[in-house]
Amino acid sequence: MAGPLLNRAVKDFSCAATGDQKIQLKALRGKKVVLYFYPKDSTPGCTTEGQDFRDLHAKFKRLNTVIFGVSRDSIASHERFKEKQQFPFDLLSDPDEKLCKQFDVIKEKTLYGRKFMGIERSTFLIDEDGKLRQEWRKVRVKGHAAEVLESARH
Repeated sequence: MAGPLLNRAVKDFSCAATGDQKIQLKALRGKKVVLYFYPKDSTPGCTTEGQDFRDLHAKFKRLNTVIFGVSRDSIASHERFKEKQQFPFDLLSDPDEKLCKQFDVIKEKTLYGRKFMGIERSTFLIDEDGKLRQEWRKVRVKGHAAEVLESARH
C-alpha cells in the first residue's frame, strides 16, 4: 500500500552528519537519495544493514544515488560506527527525532516484555526532484539493500 507521502515532494530538512557536515535535502536535487533509518549504532542488525549498503555503495553511486543512515545516536557515536565499519556514506544524527517524526518511523516496540518508543527500521527513496518514490517499513535486513538498489535503477 502506498503511503500518503508517496510521489509527493519531501519537505526540506537539514540534519547534522558525520564529517562535521550539515546535510540539506534541497542541496541534493539532481541525485537520488536513500535514507535508511535504523535503531542503534553498532548493534547486530544495524551493523549488517550498514555493511550491506556499504558493499553496494559503488553500484548506488553509478546510479547517481547517495545513501544516508539515520538514527538518534550522537555524531561521536556515528563517527566511531562509520570508521569501524568503513562506511563510504555519511550517517545523520537525529537526537531530537525531527527527521524521524517527519518520516513517521518512531513506533512502539517491545524488548524483553518492556514497551518503549524507538525507530522502526525503514528506508525511503527520494528521486532527483525531491519526491518520495518508494518506502519500505518494518524492514528485514537480509536482501534489503539489494532491493533498494533495484528500485534506484528505475
